[in-house]
Amino acid sequence: MSGNRGDTASSPTACFHWPLRVYWEDTDAGGVVFYANYLRFFERARTEWLRALGVSQQALREQEAVLFVVSETQVQYLLPARLDDALSVSVALLERGRASLLIAQEARRGDTVLARGRMRIGCVDAGNFRPRRIPNPVMDILPHP
Repeated sequence: MSGNRGDTASSPTACFHWPLRVYWEDTDAGGVVFYANYLRFFERARTEWLRALGVSQQALREQEAVLFVVSETQVQYLLPARLDDALSVSVALLERGRASLLIAQEARRGDTVLARGRMRIGCVDAGNFRPRRIPNPVMDILPHP
């Protein structure tokens, strides 16, 4: 992808960046982003990262009968984001396993890190949710950490 929508590269330190804006619906009564919404922001960035790599999650479900699911999260909240803030959410692949990925993510406002997390994403059978190998075509295009 080009422009400010995102960028990827194959180096170990490469990150994909997805821009988003904080809307009223993202905030709590205190006027800051509700903590659980960072997980939504991270999910959107991971989806767009996969899309930028050429991976359609809908096609994976229909053609390979597999889904990516979050199996573990760890998030550290550092500073609040507020209404109308322009954020950048990053995705960096840390580990590639046969059936799971470990991904580091950050939500930033400019150069300031607001939240950071690590997500374990598992590949499962779409019918019974048992672990399955990540399909070879997907493994072939994932960057090497």
